[in-house]
Amino acid sequence: MNTIPQPQSLATRVAALSSLSMKELWVLWDRFFPRRPSHHNRNYIEGRVAYKLQEDALGGIDPRVRKQLIKIGEDQSKIPGRNASEIRIVPGTVMVREYNNREHRVTALADGLFEIEGKTFKSLSAAARSIVGCQVSGPVFFGLKQSVRK
Repeated sequence: MNTIPQPQSLATRVAALSSLSMKELWVLWDRFFPRRPSHHNRNYIEGRVAYKLQEDALGGIDPRVRKQLIKIGEDQSKIPGRNASEIRIVPGTVMVREYNNREHRVTALADGLFEIEGKTFKSLSAAARSIVGCQVSGPVFFGLKQSVRK
């Protein structure tokens, strides 16, 4: 009879994330990331930690493949960019923000629009405005760039 404990499979470790306390999730987060995110959305934390567990066990995406995937996404995107330093959002990107005790998910569509719960918006700021109820920068609201206010 084998009494030596066997390490958990990757699938078991990933599946167990949903049963961990937030304190336990933060321990894992801190192992993989240099700082914590500005929002504490559990689904986001679990997803990022799950990816890192898989990356740790199986290896990450080859840098050349990553570059190629980004290029393909940018080439397919109809989301306009103002200049080279502008944030590029590729189609299929899902931005998650918790606001007023509710999780909001915005998906970037291939036609350059943004979708929230079946409603489409022409810009990320218009999508953010529908959530907040007033004028707001979409990239700032979703944490894609810093506010320039001082």
